[in-house]
Amino acid sequence: MLYYREYLNSDVKPWVTFIHGAGGNSNTFFKQIKDFRKHFNVLLIDLRGHGKSKKSHWQKGDSFVQISDDVIEVLDHLNIKETHFVGISLGTIVVQTMAQKHPERISSMILGGAIIKLDIRTNFLITMGNLGKHIIPYMWLYRLFAWIIMPRASHSESRNAFVDQAKKMCQKEFIKWFSVTRALNPFLSKLQRDFFNIPTLFVMGKEDYLFLPPVEELVGQNDQLALECIENSGHVCNIDQPEKFNTTSINFIYQIDYHKTNNLATSNYI
Repeated sequence: MLYYREYLNSDVKPWVTFIHGAGGNSNTFFKQIKDFRKHFNVLLIDLRGHGKSKKSHWQKGDSFVQISDDVIEVLDHLNIKETHFVGISLGTIVVQTMAQKHPERISSMILGGAIIKLDIRTNFLITMGNLGKHIIPYMWLYRLFAWIIMPRASHSESRNAFVDQAKKMCQKEFIKWFSVTRALNPFLSKLQRDFFNIPTLFVMGKEDYLFLPPVEELVGQNDQLALECIENSGHVCNIDQPEKFNTTSINFIYQIDYHKTNNLATSNYI
């Protein structure tokens, strides 16, 4: 089973589960724990091959479906029937994959630095990474990707945090994770077809030049989705601007729980 940490507030409080991105671990959310545990029960999970979830059992053909099943296994172990999810970067793909298979387990989705489509640049990076993953030390690739995705000086803290966390991985695990990114665009397109009436908030940095445009386009076409753009923030907006990220996310969860408690419509979330 995956490594997890839980912070219990009250039996009557809702759960909020955090899912980190590729190369990171649950420490990605170190700036969220203090604020969130005041209001909710908090669960942080290290995905397979990350952080303290060292022993992963990859099988041929494993994809984001199996990775999301790992998370469901933790929820079952803790008897958590339903939880709000906060995902960041590639973790948003894991959360959306769970929504396809287990929508009843998800109270809402907060997708930070969401990856919903790869443009020509990101497709090129992934292709080059897949070609060189067996030859080039993975930290060289990871540092390169971190600089390309988070290029500005204002992104240095989040960039350094992700690079430091990635050092805890090994080349073998990096290769396996990189392999699941093959033919990612068709899979991402499938995830955006149906949100199963799950309240969904995208939280994006205004400087997230690679991944913000497709999110803006998607939200513009679907009035059941909400988008909050954070100023002076890049891809990892929960580290770049934690106060804004926390306030926005907590308020969103409170609105969802209020509407559910009072049996009200939740079409306009923000």
